[in-house]
Amino acid sequence: MTFCSWEAKRLLSLAFPVFLAQVTLVLMSVVDTIMAGQVSPTDLAALSIATGIWNPILLAIQGILLALTGVIAQFAGAKDRNGISHYFQQALYLTLLLSIAGFCAAQLANTVILQLDTTPAIAGLAFDYIHFVKWGVFGFLIFTVYRNMTEGMGMTKPAFYISLLGLAVNIPLNYIFINGLFGLPAFGGAGCGIATALVFTVMAIAQVTYCQLSKKIDAKGLLTGFEKPNFKTIGIITKLGIPISLATFFEVTLFACIPLFIAHLGAVAVSGHQIAASVTALLFMMPLSLSIAISIRIGNLFGQNHLDQLKVAVSTSYIMAAMVALFIAFITFIGRDVISQLYSDSPAVLALASSIMILACIYQLPDALQVAANGILRGLKHTAPISYITFISYWLIGFSLGYVLARTDMIVPAMGPHGFWIGIIVGLSVAAILLMLTVHRRFKREPFILT
Repeated sequence: MTFCSWEAKRLLSLAFPVFLAQVTLVLMSVVDTIMAGQVSPTDLAALSIATGIWNPILLAIQGILLALTGVIAQFAGAKDRNGISHYFQQALYLTLLLSIAGFCAAQLANTVILQLDTTPAIAGLAFDYIHFVKWGVFGFLIFTVYRNMTEGMGMTKPAFYISLLGLAVNIPLNYIFINGLFGLPAFGGAGCGIATALVFTVMAIAQVTYCQLSKKIDAKGLLTGFEKPNFKTIGIITKLGIPISLATFFEVTLFACIPLFIAHLGAVAVSGHQIAASVTALLFMMPLSLSIAISIRIGNLFGQNHLDQLKVAVSTSYIMAAMVALFIAFITFIGRDVISQLYSDSPAVLALASSIMILACIYQLPDALQVAANGILRGLKHTAPISYITFISYWLIGFSLGYVLARTDMIVPAMGPHGFWIGIIVGLSVAAILLMLTVHRRFKREPFILT
């Protein structure tokens, strides 16, 4: 593999603001988890189950719009502003359709929650959370499409500042709705849903306002002569985005569905898993941010028709992903006990969370490599293999093995949450191998740059 220091600097310059933005977004979830956990284990367990149902839905819908980043990056590399304008406008129509779909999907949450083997108190709080948070889906997707357009044009800093605003608003709103200030009822952990919906709305308004006023982005110009819906273009975005959406859905549900399958073990098991998942989700923002930067850089080079530099960028991306993975594993291992104490004061919950985080150290390398390969494929607009590779790796292999280890005695005595995390390690390793092989085969095709 070839490592280019200039490419590394370029990737870092793109990735660092993205990382800060992603961390800020995840910190909202961390804040929700911490504040709900301070109320009671029941509120924390309810939040875990509710987000286990809602987050996969929301992120899968968002995943379709993520195709816009690679598309815009290629147009930006080719300096085709008309192409940017056309796809941006059509993505706004798609955003409206996806918002309606997300709102409708939330209506099914009650049915899912009622099927779970958990207490009525936990089920009630979980349902209330989803009922509240669904009102923020439109704001979240508007923020997403404007952010993807901006980042595709190589400007990754605005999303960080707006995400920081969202975090600043999230904390006091959580406190108000959890505890019932200013004459409002105390909603407990479910109040985080109201706060999140309001935060998404605030972020959408801020992102749109910034893009309208920015001379570099010039959203006013991009929206001039607003076109009618072009279902061919909407179909192209959707076709590119569905594999990304499915991959996101498969990975998120691999983690988020675990609470649903260990709910019968009680609040301690669910809470311990939720703490570990929350911490690792925060640290995952490092490789994920690098992946987003990779898709932007690869898209730019593809649009410029620079094949040799493209190959250097690919190998540099893998090396940087490996370096990031080793750093995350180190941070996770040495800080697992101290970090866990921020979430709970229950010795049983803390012991479980700490032991799970040791397992999380193991999968950091394959996880970083698979998201790097994912970013490369998105930048090339070669997204179709992503969906079936992730489904096979995460679910047919990872989740199936995890279920056997966690809930049956077929291989070893039932391991509970630890069994699922061992399945995650295996699933992510398979995904990394298959996605990297896909990238390799893509570069073997000729004429590559014209396809």
